[in-house]
Amino acid sequence: MALPEAEPAARPALDLVYHPHRSLSPGGFLAVMAAIAVAGCATGVAFLLAGAWPVMGFMGLDIALVWYAFRVNYRRARGWERVRLTDGALTVERAGPKGRVAQFRFQPYWLRVEMDDPPKPGSRLTLRSHGRAVEIGTFLGPDERLALARTLRDSLARQKESPSASTG
Repeated sequence: MALPEAEPAARPALDLVYHPHRSLSPGGFLAVMAAIAVAGCATGVAFLLAGAWPVMGFMGLDIALVWYAFRVNYRRARGWERVRLTDGALTVERAGPKGRVAQFRFQPYWLRVEMDDPPKPGSRLTLRSHGRAVEIGTFLGPDERLALARTLRDSLARQKESPSASTG
């Protein structure tokens, strides 16, 4: 007896995954930290020889704080967001630096995409529907958020015009 074939999953109208951009490579990080360590140690030794020995400790603390700031920055770069639009839902998945994933689902027919045009430095890209809202693209630049907003609006408009779009 033959089993019926499963219907292929509907292809999403939009499926975007974006990650925070970090311009400094791991090799660049090592070069910057080496330069900071050499400069800090040289300055610390100069002050030590001049009799201001406490400065040596503060130079070490400066180096440690810069290293920690870079590590936090790289940890945050592990996050990502995914926006997926299908006939029945627009889904936003957001993964934080620790890998925890949050998911937000909206019915696309009623969804509003809000963004300043032209964008300002503090402009937010917000999805709103039925009293719920979620901000997306927080790690993108203003122009990138605007491009994402336009892409979402266009995809939602095309879906509303298509005969297969659900209105429930």
